[in-house]
Amino acid sequence: MNIFKRLFKIGEAETHAAIDKMEDPIKLTEQGIRDMKKDLDKSLESLAQVKALAIRAKNDTEEYAAKANDYQQKAMLILKKAQNGDMDAANADRLAREALIKKEEASGQQTRSQEESEKFNESVSQLDKNIQEIKQNISKWENELKTLKARVKVSNATKNLNKQMAQIDGSSTVSMLERMKDKVNQEEALAEAYGDIANSSKSIDEELDKAVDTSKASADDDLAKLKEQLGMQDS
Repeated sequence: MNIFKRLFKIGEAETHAAIDKMEDPIKLTEQGIRDMKKDLDKSLESLAQVKALAIRAKNDTEEYAAKANDYQQKAMLILKKAQNGDMDAANADRLAREALIKKEEASGQQTRSQEESEKFNESVSQLDKNIQEIKQNISKWENELKTLKARVKVSNATKNLNKQMAQIDGSSTVSMLERMKDKVNQEEALAEAYGDIANSSKSIDEELDKAVDTSKASADDDLAKLKEQLGMQDS
């Protein structure tokens, strides 16, 4: 069948070295499945038609068999009438002979119908086998299509990721990290320097305050002024 040739081409295309130059495998597979379904519809239509012919041939066979038996019975009844004296013997023989001729014609038609019925049944069997095979292939290729689509998604995702990774310059990245590290080191050193300056300034103020005890000198002056107001003099 043509559909199997197409499927073979699809399978061959998937393993061919020049697959990149061919059509999209997914679209090709989808088209193959659509073609198989069309063939399935045609096969189902043909099967229905042949089955109808087989049924008609079977009915004809039964009908001709019934006619042959009816003519046989009529010939026998006519001869019995002649035997019993109810009918002229010569006329009975003539009618019985005609009935037997009709019987032979019906038997011949019965045989031909039987042969046709057998041929139609063989065709029905073959068509049914083909239909089952097409159904199996449709199911197989639909599953293959699902797998293929999943593989394409994974392949595209992997390709995009690898592409992004390939676009990253390793040396520039390392250089950028080194610059960032230097910047951080510089900021940390600057912060430490400001801390040292702050601590140094604080220590100097403490030493100055300690060397010049302004609070004690002020207290002595206040005491002298108070004694002078009271008319007290130091001894």
